Amino acid sequence: MLIAGFPAGAWGTNCYLVAPAAGEECVIIDPGHQAAPGVEETLRKHRLKPVAVVLTHGHLDHVASVVPVCGAHGVPAWIHPEDRFMMNDPEKGLGRSIGMPLLGELTVGEPDDVRELTDGAKLRLAGLEFSVAHAPGHTRGSVTFRMPEIADIPSVLFSGDLLFAGSIGRTDLPGGSMDDMLESLARVVLPLDDSTVVLPGHNEHTTIGQERATNPYLRQVAAGQGASEAPRRGM
Repeated sequence: MLIAGFPAGAWGTNCYLVAPAAGEECVIIDPGHQAAPGVEETLRKHRLKPVAVVLTHGHLDHVASVVPVCGAHGVPAWIHPEDRFMMNDPEKGLGRSIGMPLLGELTVGEPDDVRELTDGAKLRLAGLEFSVAHAPGHTRGSVTFRMPEIADIPSVLFSGDLLFAGSIGRTDLPGGSMDDMLESLARVVLPLDDSTVVLPGHNEHTTIGQERATNPYLRQVAAGQGASEAPRRGM
C-alpha cells in the first residue's frame, strides 16, 4: 500500500494520497489551503490516478483546494452533511478573525459532485476500503477514516483533527465541543488495537498503543473524567 503525505499551506495541514500501489488509482484526503500543487506533484511522482477526494471535516485548512483538485480530475468530494456548509461559507465555520485574511485568495464553493458521508459507512474506492466514523468535537461533522489491516500492514486511522501525537484538535471554534470530543475519543479511538497507525502524528505517524501510553486526553477518557482545560492543537 502507498500512503504519500505532505504538509500544505499556512497551517501545514496534512494532505494524503492513498493507493494500493504506485501506478494505480488513489484517494486524496484533505486537500486544504495551497495543497493543489503538492497533489499534482505527488500524482506525477507515483503515477497515480485520483478517483475521489474525502474530507475529515470542513475547515478551510482541509478543504480549500477541493474545487480545483476535483475540477482538474473530474472526481467527487465526500464530506459529512453537518460540515458541508463550510465549503460555501468558510468564515462561518472558523470565525471572522481566522477566516477573513485568506478568503480573497481562495476559490470558495463546492465541486460539481459532492457526496455525503454517514457514520458507519464503508467507502470502497481505488480498490481500498475506508470505514467512516462520525467523530464530532472539533467540528459537528468531523469524521475519521479507518483502513483495515491487510496482510502484514497494520490498520491505519486518518484522524483529521480528532487525535494527534500526544494531543487532540482544538474545540474553541464554532461547532467545537470538548464533551463531544471526549465522547468521540472514547467511542472511536479507545476500542482500536494498539498496533493501529494514526495519521497525522509526529515523525509521520503514531500508534494507538503509543497514544494510550502518552496522550493525556486518552488517559482522561479511559479514567472516565470530564473535560480538561489543557491546551489543544490543530485548527
